[in-house]
Amino acid sequence: MTERPATPPSHALRRALTLLAVVVILGAGAAALAGGLGFKHGWWTLRTGFTTVRWAAHAALGGVALAALALLLPPWRGGLATRFVALLALVLALAMVVVPWRAEQQAAGAPPINDITTDPEDPPPLVALLPLRAGAATPPAYPQAFARIQRESFPDIAPLRMRVPPTTAFVQVRMLAESMGWTIVATVPDEGRIEAIAETRWFGFKDDIVLRIRADGDGARVDIRSKARIGRGDRGMNAARVRDFLRRLNAVRD
Repeated sequence: MTERPATPPSHALRRALTLLAVVVILGAGAAALAGGLGFKHGWWTLRTGFTTVRWAAHAALGGVALAALALLLPPWRGGLATRFVALLALVLALAMVVVPWRAEQQAAGAPPINDITTDPEDPPPLVALLPLRAGAATPPAYPQAFARIQRESFPDIAPLRMRVPPTTAFVQVRMLAESMGWTIVATVPDEGRIEAIAETRWFGFKDDIVLRIRADGDGARVDIRSKARIGRGDRGMNAARVRDFLRRLNAVRD
């Protein structure tokens, strides 16, 4: 009877390291997910949520080291399935490290403001949204101190002019707002006002949005305002949302 060759110690060690890497990475992923969802559902504070995500990223970094070590172990022949799993674990762990790191870099480079509008001199006011902001950490009024910072940081954000009547522009703006997944709170055609809420999927951050359509010569002028409910800064999210909306509206405006 032919004896089955013994498994080389390096293969056994590679499997053990790969298994440990997978366990660490899955645990880190679950913790990161729970950090955001826990805040979203009111289970703990935002600080706890951010801390959980930060430690999850550190754990994922440990998963990177374990998976990389498993891949580097000799011999190189055999154990293809284990190496494939280790490589997959390495890629997932790197993603879990890179995403929070990029978010931190974005936050560090964004100005400390949480309210962006195409018209800092006469920003669209919150009306129907006011009762829904109970407990919001940020005031409903646009801080005039933000105007200079916004102009310096986001000089490209400006009103969009459309070569259609205000009534037509209102319909196009409303349809676009609905297509972006925002929750429409109010549509007031007589005032050219649309109010909506944008909510992030992970942490459930809610930002208030006001769209204003006014007559402008033979056409219409569209202004938008996007305001965070919490935080001294918004990591540039409101500016990104305003830019995205203006870009999409510009593509369909005529």
